[in-house]
Amino acid sequence: MSSVWSRLEPHLAALKSPSQYIGGEWNSVRRDWQACPTRVLMTFPDAYSIGMSHLGLQILYSMLNEIPGVLCERAFNPWPDLEAVMRREGVPLFSIDSHRPARDFDVVGVSLQSEMGYSNILVLLDLARIPLRSADRGEQDPIVIGGGPNASFPEPLADFFDLFVLGDGEETMVAFVELYRRMKAEGARREDILREASLTVPGAYVPSLYRFEFDGRDIGSITPLQGAPARVTKANVPDLSKAYYPMKPIVPHSEVVFDRINLEIMRGCPHRCRFCHAVSFKNKLRFRRSDLLIDWSEQLYAATGHDEISLISLSSGDHPEIRDLMIRLNERFAARRVTIALPSLRIDGKLKELPRLMKSGRRGGFTVAPEAGTEVYRQIIRKPILDADLFDTARAAFEEGFTHLKLYFMIGMPRETGEDIDGIVRTARECARLGREIRRKHTEINVTISPFVPKPHTPFQFASFGEFEYFDEITARLKATARGTPVRLKIHNPRESYVQAALARGDRRMGRVLIEAFKLGCKFDEWSEYYSLPRWLQAFENAGIDPDDAARRTYGPDDLMPWDPLDVGTSKKYLWDELRTCHERADQREAGTIPAAVH
Repeated sequence: MSSVWSRLEPHLAALKSPSQYIGGEWNSVRRDWQACPTRVLMTFPDAYSIGMSHLGLQILYSMLNEIPGVLCERAFNPWPDLEAVMRREGVPLFSIDSHRPARDFDVVGVSLQSEMGYSNILVLLDLARIPLRSADRGEQDPIVIGGGPNASFPEPLADFFDLFVLGDGEETMVAFVELYRRMKAEGARREDILREASLTVPGAYVPSLYRFEFDGRDIGSITPLQGAPARVTKANVPDLSKAYYPMKPIVPHSEVVFDRINLEIMRGCPHRCRFCHAVSFKNKLRFRRSDLLIDWSEQLYAATGHDEISLISLSSGDHPEIRDLMIRLNERFAARRVTIALPSLRIDGKLKELPRLMKSGRRGGFTVAPEAGTEVYRQIIRKPILDADLFDTARAAFEEGFTHLKLYFMIGMPRETGEDIDGIVRTARECARLGREIRRKHTEINVTISPFVPKPHTPFQFASFGEFEYFDEITARLKATARGTPVRLKIHNPRESYVQAALARGDRRMGRVLIEAFKLGCKFDEWSEYYSLPRWLQAFENAGIDPDDAARRTYGPDDLMPWDPLDVGTSKKYLWDELRTCHERADQREAGTIPAAVH
């Protein structure tokens, strides 16, 4: 089928933000369809404004378009207004670059960033007219690949994907595309291509090659088939300085969430917070040199004209050359009024230096994530932030002209106490006091609080999601404590997090729930105006699955887990030992014998 533009264009004027569907953005690529025998569609299962803010999509799009004979285009979930038009007029999901139907592509890649985006994946596949279940696809259907952080615990999506990429996607996607091109030219069937990928492509997990047998709610056995490896090892780009990076990223037509230059300065994290999935998923620590980053920043600025450069990583303050990098970037960009931003900061003794290094551009909020309300509990969860360092950082931020502070916390983690909960508002109030003292005016502190979701591949994977009564009690306690203070609370809905926990920790039987959720109209579940807990609970009921079996179950060290075939580089024994250490520290706390510093 050729372009759907002639059927799409008459409806654009009546749509919300029609510019997100027209393509042709600055630095976008249009390759000749006939000259490229291998065609890849990279999709992001959310709105354009979210997907175009994601660096991974930009990397793969630019990288694949530089391979001779390969074409890569983009697609996103249409807003419900356009979806209604597409279904009424029979318009299939299309790429925004050439407006070709998604089914015309050989490979469809899907970015897996959030459990609450899973419903959008089924909407996306349905609009694309690709059979939802991989078992129902034929030789003329695209191969559907999932990658990103949630590909490390993908079993709820196993029925819908042909292959998952575990770990860094740059080299894996190139390897798969080359394999696909070679084997397709030889006349290979899709099942042969997938089996060969499972054996030769780094990080390739083909769910159809693993048989799960169940014993009640438990997994009885996991059996690799047709020679597939017992465990799939995560793909890692060994040298980040040599990894591909897009020097001409696309500049969107319409407003997106992060309208800026994303400069990735490192991968991995030197810390081992017990709750953090990202640390395990990206646990090979790699840095890019400051000289290289300075050179790239100039190229990226020339190619985009953005007025903000964000130095992104899991913990940017831990880059060994961060001070030198910030000074040099300020020297180059201050006169051009370009803001140098650090969105990911770990609080320690050196962090208080960073606000005064962020001198260029605008002043606004300064964000840090203490995660817990007391020093002692931060030690227990292995994020040993000292109050003194946190308050020194707040003081430095206000002294450098930042007008407000944003703090992130979690509630519902193992062994937290009422003192830890009260410490959240107490910590925020002290930051407000410092702001008032330094700025000589009322200072608002914005506190975002999220219910804790126990994630796979972390020491807390063995734990359970909290009871609603507990979260409701804590929420009431926090609101009462913050009433009449400069502290502004934003507390995420634990009932939404409950569904997230069930999807994060579920096995492939959870696919039945996703099918029912799709039938009930679930979509854009990360957007509060579309999320519906009753619909999700109905989906679980229709599928005959109790969400508690995934969200609220606990595991022992020898239990089979849905993500056991996937090796991200941390053993189950190590994670179990870390959980035991956490409980030992909590026991010491209750006995009044916990050490002053625990790492």
